[in-house]
Amino acid sequence: MAERAVAEARLWIGTPYVHQASCRGGGADCLGLIRGLWRALYGGEPCLVPAYTADWAEAARDERLLGAADLYLQPRPLWPAAPGDVLLFRMRTGGMAKHLGLQSAVGAVPRFIHAYSGHAVTESPLSAPWARRIAARYAFPEGAN
Repeated sequence: MAERAVAEARLWIGTPYVHQASCRGGGADCLGLIRGLWRALYGGEPCLVPAYTADWAEAARDERLLGAADLYLQPRPLWPAAPGDVLLFRMRTGGMAKHLGLQSAVGAVPRFIHAYSGHAVTESPLSAPWARRIAARYAFPEGAN
């Protein structure tokens, strides 16, 4: 499952950043990327995602993203890292988890695939500034079609 998720995520590289979108080649945000991976792995999304603003997590002071991940993904320990892990990030200390990515490589040069404002879907080094922001790790559940 993890290898399939990484291979699919790499197909999304270059997809423009578009808030609330989830269309490979057309546009995606970080949640849209993970939604698209879910569709590729399982055929359909597990639930309807309501509209959201860029600051939804902070304004609501609600860990909705972590809650949804707990419902649909398999929790993993923060370490050791594994390719195919879905990563949730806190962009500020004490802030809500509101960024997602997929670990694409481990080892000497760990990497992850994600989308963020002003950038297309990209594969970035999981450098120390990113790694210290990881709030949780998850795996896609087994049993894809």
